[in-house]
Amino acid sequence: MDIPSASTSTTVSNIPQNSPIIQSGNNVLVRQPNGDVRSIKIDRDSTVVVGRIGSFHANELIGQPFGFSYEMVDKKLKILPLRTLEEVEDTDATNELINDGEFVQPLTLEEIQALKQSGVHASEIIKKQIEQHANYSLKTEYSKDKYKKRKEAKYSKSFTTIEPTVYNVCDYWFNKDQSRIRDIRPDTLSQILTMANIQPGGKYLAVDDASGLVVSAILERMGGSGSLLTICDTDSPPAYPVMANMNFPLSMIQSVLKSLNWATSQEDYTSVHAPVDLPADEIRSDRQKNRLKKRKVAHDLLDNTREELFAGEFEALIVASQYDPSGIVDRLVPYLAGSASIVVHSPQSQPVVDLQNKLRNTPGFLGPSVTEGWLRRYQVLPGRTHPTMNTSGSGGYILHAIRVCVL
Repeated sequence: MDIPSASTSTTVSNIPQNSPIIQSGNNVLVRQPNGDVRSIKIDRDSTVVVGRIGSFHANELIGQPFGFSYEMVDKKLKILPLRTLEEVEDTDATNELINDGEFVQPLTLEEIQALKQSGVHASEIIKKQIEQHANYSLKTEYSKDKYKKRKEAKYSKSFTTIEPTVYNVCDYWFNKDQSRIRDIRPDTLSQILTMANIQPGGKYLAVDDASGLVVSAILERMGGSGSLLTICDTDSPPAYPVMANMNFPLSMIQSVLKSLNWATSQEDYTSVHAPVDLPADEIRSDRQKNRLKKRKVAHDLLDNTREELFAGEFEALIVASQYDPSGIVDRLVPYLAGSASIVVHSPQSQPVVDLQNKLRNTPGFLGPSVTEGWLRRYQVLPGRTHPTMNTSGSGGYILHAIRVCVL
């Protein structure tokens, strides 16, 4: 049975032709009324659960552009109209007599739960709370607006879909678990890409222990053109959790991304794989034949990737690793071309400072420098634009140097 799409008063024809569309199989970021962002998987004919907001059919989002806000109404999604930024006029009212006692808000928790269970819309619950708020009229217009937003975040069953760009995905992971991405903030990630001069058609070498954040950012900027070789510490191709949020086409990843582990990246490495060729009289079944064929494909891919590494001429080395960056640079710098950029990120300053001092005293490196990104977020609203009270302490430290071929 076909599931109807989300009802809306906004025509899709008004959306730009190049606007990204949610497709089956995508991972989608959704922002809840309280500001929290979650990642959900959209598979056709499946049911999606978004926290306390509830569940809905995935088909209702498939084919819709990113950026729409939805509300849960009778277990179906309804697209909300876009909000406009209205001018807020201040008043002479003050907040001096406002408190959170029972006298101020006599509507009890039991009464609120009863209203929710009876199917009363969140706006009606908020309206009743405002009507029974003893000191609501004493609030300034700013405070009234904040009060309404707090109540909407608590009772509203709505969410907004977010396009999974590198910025949005990095911001999501930084707020979710910044240690998984080695404290790389969106502004820090942009500096890494800029210092490494990542562009389509380039040839780059990367060591990414930041859950694939750096690799994902490089792949997006390369746009499916060029070559990216990663060095990891796993026998099989590394699992990059961040990459799943980016919804990259498989063909784009296979054509650009290759990987080696630290053992196979050594020039004196000797393969210990099982034989890939057997005499025809020893092949006893089609299953064995297919297994040998797959083994040969994997063996040839490994050999080709090793040859690509040893051929060198990489245009940049990007490192965001848990291991000592000095040893990584020593190991991989011979494969860099002249004027190639070396960019190393670390959550702590000491590893990159030590590497900077080492490169200064080593011929072949130009202008090693260490920088720390500084980010200040602002609240931008009519008549009340100001820096936010809380901010992250650091997005880590970045070393940048240029390799010079010494004759």
